[in-house]
Amino acid sequence: MAIVLGLAGLYVVLSVVLWALQEKITFPAPRANLPDPLKTLGYGEQIELRMHDGTKLVGWYLPPLRRPSPPSAAFLWFYGNGETIGAIWPIIRDFRPPNAALLVVDYPGYGASGGRATEAGVYEAADLAYNALVARPEIDRHRIYVYGRSLGTKHYGIFPRFLVRLQLDNVGAISRVHCPILIFHGTADMLVPITMGREVAAAAGGPVEFVMIEGAGHNDTYDLGGNAYKAKLAAFVK
Repeated sequence: MAIVLGLAGLYVVLSVVLWALQEKITFPAPRANLPDPLKTLGYGEQIELRMHDGTKLVGWYLPPLRRPSPPSAAFLWFYGNGETIGAIWPIIRDFRPPNAALLVVDYPGYGASGGRATEAGVYEAADLAYNALVARPEIDRHRIYVYGRSLGTKHYGIFPRFLVRLQLDNVGAISRVHCPILIFHGTADMLVPITMGREVAAAAGGPVEFVMIEGAGHNDTYDLGGNAYKAKLAAFVK
């Protein structure tokens, strides 16, 4: 009886922690300085965006590596929930499609941006980044590609659904997307099993290509995907 009561008490405590700290769990918001792209890559510029409450967001704008006749396509990069521009700039450099401009912003509370990390703040940052691209005369607003990694639905199966305040509903959101979609997923991902990736693909409102990266877990898709990943991404944007 004492064991049962102890387990029940532990469950209640964990439920309270989940309810109170779920945004901090979902958005760990690491901090890092924003590198100067001119010094780091030899090209590009730092940008600043302002949220409705005045919070400053910072990021990079990079022109196409292969200069097409303007207007050019653009690539809007959204990194994973544990990343920053300062941490992943080598991946941005190596995996960006060469024929498109690129814009990436540190989310509120992340990297060198101000503010606090929240679901609503991430959405506002995404809208601001998109609008910043659309406003550039050298960008073709009809050829903006949105890329996201490891940022979406969180599910805690042993806890009641009403305790989870966050939405991050990838399945529901993708059903409203009718343009072509490309999804990469590691076959050995234990954090987000490949069955979840297939569910997202099945719910898509438009044509979808599902690319499996054999043997990859959650955090080594770039390493194991390598040149094939880069080529597939570049061909999709082209």
